[in-house]
Amino acid sequence: MADIYDCIIIGGGIAGLQAGIQLGRYKHKTLVLDSNNGRSNLCKSYRNILGWPEGVSGETLRRNGRVQAERVGVAFKVQKALSMDKNAGVLVITTDQEERLKAKTVLIATGVMDRLPADIANLKNCLGETMFICPDCDGYEVEDKKVIVIGSGQAGAGMAITLNYWTKDIIFINHEQKELDKSTLQELKELGINHIPKRIREIIVEDESIFKGVRLQGGETIVGERGFVAFGGNRVHSELAERLGVQLEKKHIVVNARTKETNIENVWAAGDVVAHSEQVTIAMGDGVQAAIWIHKRLRSLAQQ
Repeated sequence: MADIYDCIIIGGGIAGLQAGIQLGRYKHKTLVLDSNNGRSNLCKSYRNILGWPEGVSGETLRRNGRVQAERVGVAFKVQKALSMDKNAGVLVITTDQEERLKAKTVLIATGVMDRLPADIANLKNCLGETMFICPDCDGYEVEDKKVIVIGSGQAGAGMAITLNYWTKDIIFINHEQKELDKSTLQELKELGINHIPKRIREIIVEDESIFKGVRLQGGETIVGERGFVAFGGNRVHSELAERLGVQLEKKHIVVNARTKETNIENVWAAGDVVAHSEQVTIAMGDGVQAAIWIHKRLRSLAQQ
């Protein structure tokens, strides 16, 4: 059994790291598989986390979290899990480097990735600083400011309507020029939200991360103080779980509300791949909760 991990965590984002720290403190042999390509890699500042009133970047949380996890014995591999099978009670994960890794338990924390069109220059430069994705996290940051919603169709229009709670000065640029239904167009009009169905060439950025507006394909410049992104069609990284037979609902993994275990015994899930809450603090809490119940299971398995 020496070559079998107590737990393999698939995903080195916020939920995975927090779970890893907890499992390491339980002294379980734990491995984190991290492809290093998650949503938290992009965010330059989370400002709604207890103890970080000036904000903290996803990069800082990931870096510090890994150091903290390694201090309690957690191992890391920069690899992507390609498949997962269950054989005689042992979970076997095959990676993109052709390793076959065995574990008694697995935590899936593969998250969600936002759809960010590659044809808009500088789109990622300001994310988390002066451009945002989640209104629950960062609607506060645009209070009474001139906001440009960069999005597509109903998703973009819905974001613009939501942000009306914080500011009345909103422009929605429908980059993909997808048609809106009549009721949405009417609501935008009633709220005074300008709808521009034109393609964007680039985000105008000052000092590397300060959003100043957008430049359209025709060369027209539209000035703004803050930006919000809403293209819809975000990718939920639940494919690996689905192939194993894990129950999904709208592509998100279904878990036991108390334990975070899936319908497949000894497989847990935490973070945005479960709830899509887009909240770092919830991802942390879910990671710890899953780790507590993984520990209980490992204790039970050791007694068998």
